[in-house]
Amino acid sequence: MPTTPPPIIDARGLWKRFGNLAVLKGVDLSVAERELVFIIGPSGSGKSTLLRCLNRLEEPDDGSIQVDGIELLDPKTDINAVRQRIGMVFQSFNLYPHMTARQNVMLALRKVLGKGKAEASEIAARALDRVGLGERMEHYPAQLSGGQQQRVAIARAIALEPRVMLFDEPTSALDPELVGGVLNVMRELRQDGMTMVVVSHEMAFAKAAADRVVFMADGEKLEEGPPAQIFGEPQHERTRAFIRQIDRH
Repeated sequence: MPTTPPPIIDARGLWKRFGNLAVLKGVDLSVAERELVFIIGPSGSGKSTLLRCLNRLEEPDDGSIQVDGIELLDPKTDINAVRQRIGMVFQSFNLYPHMTARQNVMLALRKVLGKGKAEASEIAARALDRVGLGERMEHYPAQLSGGQQQRVAIARAIALEPRVMLFDEPTSALDPELVGGVLNVMRELRQDGMTMVVVSHEMAFAKAAADRVVFMADGEKLEEGPPAQIFGEPQHERTRAFIRQIDRH
């Protein structure tokens, strides 16, 4: 019998409270290498908080998180070293306006990985090429569309060669006509075998690209399964109501 490799992300029993409000209530999430997991659910269900706990941008109050075999919540863990393995792309692009696309990507390579200028420049150029911005690498953020700026942010994350990519609503700040370019980059990363966890409202993308869809509501994981099951035959009443609502739009 072939043994199943351990999951690259294994989060167990995560709780997160803000004051008296429990935003995560004992959530488990495991993600296999090369898997694309989509997290959906109504606003306020804890999706982004869960994602931010996976690289300790939020500190869980309870539970355990292993990424690539390392326990993130162990006080001895060097969280900055682990974060190099976990790329994160946010709703806002967080680019430095006074730096070109290439310089924005180079910055992390030099600061985080200690690369020399020439090597960082070369890696940055390759990463920008990979997201379709080879022609635009000397442009400043103000000279780029929102979709192009988000692709620079993705290039900045993948340049560090992470083992996992987390996407938190990567297209929600974009005009509708710019969304496709970002989703195409995510599709290509998926084809290249990148492990990805995505929180997004792009349901057509979830149906087409996800290996597994997780439905959350009120801080709990209520259901998970392949897209055909979650979108076609959801088991939980909350999931059914949510799917009905998005199908109307």
